[in-house]
Amino acid sequence: MSKANHARTRWGEEPADLALGLRRARAAILLTLALPDVAYLYQGEELGLPEVEDIPGHLRQDPTWRQSGYTDPGRDGCRVPLPWSGQAPPFGFSPDDAHAAPWLPQPADWASRTAEAQEDDPDSTLSLYRDALRLRRAHLTSADALEWIDSPEGTLAFRRGDLECWVNTSTVDIDLPEGKSSRCRPGRQGNAHWPPTRAPG
Repeated sequence: MSKANHARTRWGEEPADLALGLRRARAAILLTLALPDVAYLYQGEELGLPEVEDIPGHLRQDPTWRQSGYTDPGRDGCRVPLPWSGQAPPFGFSPDDAHAAPWLPQPADWASRTAEAQEDDPDSTLSLYRDALRLRRAHLTSADALEWIDSPEGTLAFRRGDLECWVNTSTVDIDLPEGKSSRCRPGRQGNAHWPPTRAPG
């Protein structure tokens, strides 16, 4: 149960607003992991990596790029090597004494997205994934039925087992209903609001 894999562009991509795109991706994974069925994750999702859209043509590796007459960028944008550590490419992907760069270039601004940078940050996407997977293992089983919950306009809510999943699909912040508390949220920990996942207009 996932839409992401090595042959599809990464979800949550919103070129005009990367912050909104990341909120969408974070909300989507919480929704996905709360649903019944098997879940699998594609490498880089747990770091919040966006689709890399500006790979120079001469560095693209996907045959689709050439076969389309250089009009379809293909799947390279979701296959860029993962950033593990450090402040500059190759971000720990290759040994320090490597004689060649990785097969696809990594964006220079990925320093804040490395596994190392996110490891101890409670608000990081990596921490969100770990928290969500821990809650899924501890509280949900395949036998837990999904029960829809009446919720305010612009939201979606359901219950499985002893957990409820609330998603804000509106353009404004919302508060959880009175008496509800959050164990895992797409926004900053401790924030009383659930951020929007839709752009105004």
